[in-house]
Amino acid sequence: LSALQKQVSQLPVPYTKQQEEADEYGLCRCCIALAKFTKSFIVEVKRKDGNYTATAEDEELRTELLKFCMRSLREPLLEAELNRNRKSSLWLFATEIMVILPAIQESLSELLFFNSLKKSTLMDNSQSKESRACLAYLLFVQLITMDSFPAVFSPVFVLQCNMEYINQLLSRYALYSTSLERVQDNSLPVSLLELKSFYSVPQNLVKVLTDCPMQHLRESGLQVFQLFINKLDAEAKHKFFRCILKTSNHAGVESYIVKNIRNQVPGNANKWFLGEEFVSLLELVLCLPQGAETDLLNSMDRIMESLNLLRYLLIRDKGLWSSTDVWEELGRIQDEYLKMLRVCISISRAYYSAELKALREDQKLKAKEARDAARSTRLVKSITVKHKQVSNMSPDVQNQVLQSALVTFDLMESLIVRIEEITEEKLKISN
Repeated sequence: LSALQKQVSQLPVPYTKQQEEADEYGLCRCCIALAKFTKSFIVEVKRKDGNYTATAEDEELRTELLKFCMRSLREPLLEAELNRNRKSSLWLFATEIMVILPAIQESLSELLFFNSLKKSTLMDNSQSKESRACLAYLLFVQLITMDSFPAVFSPVFVLQCNMEYINQLLSRYALYSTSLERVQDNSLPVSLLELKSFYSVPQNLVKVLTDCPMQHLRESGLQVFQLFINKLDAEAKHKFFRCILKTSNHAGVESYIVKNIRNQVPGNANKWFLGEEFVSLLELVLCLPQGAETDLLNSMDRIMESLNLLRYLLIRDKGLWSSTDVWEELGRIQDEYLKMLRVCISISRAYYSAELKALREDQKLKAKEARDAARSTRLVKSITVKHKQVSNMSPDVQNQVLQSALVTFDLMESLIVRIEEITEEKLKISN
């Protein structure tokens, strides 16, 4: 049985319905044959279940069947595209594996949540985790044998246990989202964020959101990211937002967090989003880490969301804030942020205006090819917008980018002016 499984594990796993139906390498046929081959062993185990004096041979048979199941979960089922609405050969093989485990007296809950030292020695730790990750996926997402799984475990406990498996299946998201959907909104306590898995899974998800080239994975990943935020209580959200703002180093992710912070303010009249603790969070939001040298275009998303958040907070009734000290501290942070932002805008506008002027002057001098070549190597060579070198773009695109940058600076400045107007109105009312 072990030798057969080892040979099957070397066959390529089909990823599409067409590949599975063609079964060019015979993996699907082999899996069906393997499932039939194990039935005689299962019958033998069941026949001896009534015999309380299990022999060494009986234990050896159970152990070999367990090894076979765990290895099959890792190869080929971990990489297989399964869909319970389409009973494919691999889906049927997965069902057989999930049926074998209870038949040999192996508890699914024990394998997933209380993995014993004895069982973990059957495979190395990484292989064991991958096998159990697939087991969790088949149980909670594909719902195979879910009707016989004990219903005594709380959704938070299941999520906590599944988090270590979610890292193994992160690109598929399904186990993460399914585990989160069972949890009540605003219920996950801040203490869970101290666990390694509750830190590593969101951090790895952020890497997928920023680095993955596949748009559908980024979009579905963002939905799961928001779902996780929704499940955290107020204190946990506050701590999570601080963590992401400090570690993401990506303006798009940071702007998404700032937008979430704004959404938390209504209906969260507590210290985490309206008191002293909230001020410490705002200090992270309303800042320019590189000071006057901040790249405003690459930081545009975050800056615009930060200005919108500041405007929203100023419009709100001052009476909702816990103390005058908090309100004054917000004013101090606001003044420092807007002052530095104005300096950045002034420097950036002057630089981009000069580059735009140079570009337009060079565009008028197209008579000589040498002139064109010189322009292509000289113009705006130091500017990067959204991780793309402007110098690699055509002159027309360069012109559009530079003009768009100047419009962006105008938009930022108009928001700053509006914020200052609101502040003056508030001061007049208070006086």
